[in-house]
Amino acid sequence: MKKNIFKGTGVALVTPFKNDFSIDVEALKRIVNHVIDNGADFLVVLGTTSEAPTLSSNEKQLVINTILSENNHRLPVMLGIGGNNTQAVIETIKAQDFTDIDGILSVVPYYNKPNQRGMRAHFEAIADASPVPVVVYNVPGRVGVNLQAATCVELAQHPNIIAVKEASGNLQQIMEILRDKPADFDVLSGDDGITQPLMALGATGVISVAANAYTKPFSHMMRAMKEGRTEEALRLHYAMLHMNQLIFADGNPAGIKCLMSHIGLCENVLRLPLVTVSEKVKLDIVEEWKQLKDK
Repeated sequence: MKKNIFKGTGVALVTPFKNDFSIDVEALKRIVNHVIDNGADFLVVLGTTSEAPTLSSNEKQLVINTILSENNHRLPVMLGIGGNNTQAVIETIKAQDFTDIDGILSVVPYYNKPNQRGMRAHFEAIADASPVPVVVYNVPGRVGVNLQAATCVELAQHPNIIAVKEASGNLQQIMEILRDKPADFDVLSGDDGITQPLMALGATGVISVAANAYTKPFSHMMRAMKEGRTEEALRLHYAMLHMNQLIFADGNPAGIKCLMSHIGLCENVLRLPLVTVSEKVKLDIVEEWKQLKDK
């Protein structure tokens, strides 16, 4: 029986930058404590929201070290290690020190557009090489191909693949995974806006962008769903619904960094090719925050 410790509210941590585009270590520490103090259940390091493609190897290690040190064993940690060169991913895994790292989040290979057999072979090779459990990340809107439900369920049989982060937005597909998966395999929402419905259908957690900023209401909603307080969870779901849309209106993590800057967690700075949100979106986010901040 596989054991998955990644349940509830996971936070895909942003990488804060100073105005000179260098990593803001103090802001990163502040963010880690903010999400832990407000109810997060696990941390996700170097996911898409971290702008990992724009970080050097040394910067990635700085981010990892800072988060692990500040976390100080308080919450489980998942590390993003993925790519479209299977052997390169395996070499990265072999070179990584997994002290205090509890799992890997690995995305479906992008650009190459592998078929279902190729995706399955890719993830099985990664899972065979990894000393820690693997969470598969399906996000067809970013990578160009979709990990189908049947392939996901096949991968769920692997003893070292414990969950899928499902960000396809396809409820039919996600329900098929939930229906057919083994009992010891979990489905994590990859879309903040549909997390509550997915929890109602049988998902056990989320890897959230929103929870970087409004961790408390988001984690409150998750706990309410877990404990069967569905009316309370639904109230919070609808309270956050518009903000969940706004933070993605001009791309991720542009929206969440805009909000985090407004509430004093970090500077509103991204690295190219990403840029900050438009002035209209910024004003909409600030206005919506007035409605959400006391939830």
